[in-house]
Amino acid sequence: MRTLIRLGIMTVLGLSLSVGAYAQSSSTDPAGKNAKGQGYVFFAPGGIIGDGHSVGIAHFGGGGEVLVYRGLGIGGELGYLAPWECMGDGMGLFSLNGSYHFRRNRKFTPFITGGYSLAFRNGHANLLNFGAGAHYWFSDSVGLRMEFRDHIQPQYINEHFLGGRIGLSFR
Repeated sequence: MRTLIRLGIMTVLGLSLSVGAYAQSSSTDPAGKNAKGQGYVFFAPGGIIGDGHSVGIAHFGGGGEVLVYRGLGIGGELGYLAPWECMGDGMGLFSLNGSYHFRRNRKFTPFITGGYSLAFRNGHANLLNFGAGAHYWFSDSVGLRMEFRDHIQPQYINEHFLGGRIGLSFR
């Protein structure tokens, strides 16, 4: 029961961050100088690699982030990660992250990210995640999000949940 309550709270928090980030968008600048937040959706083909084995996976979801000081941001996301062979055997993945967005030019914005993830299904596991990517903004409010992300369990440091993400960002 506690796990269901925690899951519900985290889901509401993740969705609130996503919607809040999207709603706070007031940018008229494609470089994001006036942008306060953004929402995003993604699809990430990848694999679980470690201990001499590997499994192909698909990860999809959405989230949002708010820039709190210059390029520093905080955000959350909620997704589903499953093996390609049996999509019903997947797990939920909730993440809370910090990020830094580098300002390169009006259309292209690279970033780094990292933080805590909670994997859940019939139980739960605590993970760490880190990644890097970039946004390519088509307009003031819509962009392409490309990212590489790795999730690891601290007690199983040699096992990695790797994903090459592609998605859309909105602000």
